[in-house]
Amino acid sequence: MARQVGVSAITVSRALRSPEKVSAALRERIRLAVAELGYIPDAAARALASGRTDVIGVLIPSVTNNVFADVLSGIYAGIEDAPFDVQLGNTRYSGLQEESLLRVFLSQKPAGLIVTGIDQSEEARALLSTAQCPIVQIMETDDRPIDMMIGFSHYAAAGAATAHLVERGYRKLGFLGARMDPRTQRRFRGFRDTAEAAGVFSKTRVITTPAPSTVTLGSRLFADLVERAPDIDGVFCNNDDLALGVLFEAQRRRISIPAELGLCGFNDLEMMATAEPSVTSVRTFRHEMGQRAVVMLIEAIQADLARSPQVVDLGYEVKARGSTAR
Repeated sequence: MARQVGVSAITVSRALRSPEKVSAALRERIRLAVAELGYIPDAAARALASGRTDVIGVLIPSVTNNVFADVLSGIYAGIEDAPFDVQLGNTRYSGLQEESLLRVFLSQKPAGLIVTGIDQSEEARALLSTAQCPIVQIMETDDRPIDMMIGFSHYAAAGAATAHLVERGYRKLGFLGARMDPRTQRRFRGFRDTAEAAGVFSKTRVITTPAPSTVTLGSRLFADLVERAPDIDGVFCNNDDLALGVLFEAQRRRISIPAELGLCGFNDLEMMATAEPSVTSVRTFRHEMGQRAVVMLIEAIQADLARSPQVVDLGYEVKARGSTAR
């Protein structure tokens, strides 16, 4: 290709890796040569030469959950004009799968890694701690970042939602939780501790399941909750799917929201504002989180310097709507 364009192989390599470093005319000549020759860069050879590929690995626990779809949209927005590609891995909420994917990703010498959460196994944490690339943990914050971290406190967010229900006059509060992964468990603890402090917590009004969240599951769990605690007057759900299920089941049972039942979800998906009544939920800034995570990663890759662990707390917002407007 270099011979066809009339420049050195080093110049071609520079143009392909950092197009901004060569003239527009040369970029166009190389583009035409690439198209004519059907040239595909050898990522393995590049990794051997530079010590890394131009791939950013992203590990998320679900590809069907709207929450992570929003995070991914932010990641792709942040990487759009950068000389990197995304390689996606789905851990399916499995620690063993996360370890396996980390081994695969790290063997390919990624430019950087974005991993979900703070609950990596000892093996996964060891792999990440010795990785020869920048790492960003997303979706949560704590005081033990492996490298960089961006997210919010699920415990504090759930506590704020519970406090909102109490402030609106609801006293017999229930909790519905599904899947019960570590993030959900922290939300439950935030609910429990805040409800206990207000003197309104009861184990009788708590129902959880390891099953994945669905709207149908929310309806079924709320039906069970009403049978167990018919005097319940408020429900905090660990996500919006369950909260919509509660809304529909309450309407079927002629339970008035918000007069007889206060309802709060978590994540503030689009449908919460358009439901009738609109549903209070905890807003989390997922698109911004993904976008800022990849920008942090790219800056670290390009700086190529040792740095202190960095934690960015994006916070959260309780979006009060009709379902708690008693």
